[in-house]
Amino acid sequence: MRKFLVVLDDSRECLNAMRFAAMRAARTGGGVAILSVIPPDDFNHWIGVGDIMRSEARERIEAHFEVFAKWMRDRQGVDPELVIREGDPVTEILAQVKDDPDIGVLVLGAAADKKGPGPLVSQMTRSSGSLPIPLTIVPGDMSKERLEAIT
Repeated sequence: MRKFLVVLDDSRECLNAMRFAAMRAARTGGGVAILSVIPPDDFNHWIGVGDIMRSEARERIEAHFEVFAKWMRDRQGVDPELVIREGDPVTEILAQVKDDPDIGVLVLGAAADKKGPGPLVSQMTRSSGSLPIPLTIVPGDMSKERLEAIT
């Protein structure tokens, strides 16, 4: 089964990327893999403190994931999987794509402000020509109705 890989982070545009991935998966019989990457520099403390912070970060990610997962299950009939990795986001996205051969499309949300699409979209588009899968960029300010129409 082809999976749509979508990145879960604290950005507003992440919401539209999640919606798009779930709707496309529902309409094509695919799945959704939700990847959240914990940056390694968040834990450069004493070992015990770093372990506590890592555990708290995972709990926050799992709670955030459950909100999206419930919506995907209830509204789209898609049961997403959660993947948590630690490291540089671009490196970990590429590693996840390599590790899971069922991933067929990477879905990212682009910020709608004047500062640009966001660091992750900027970095991934620079290397998009060498990605082993297609990259779909979803505008962060696209309406739910428009998303439904194009998926």
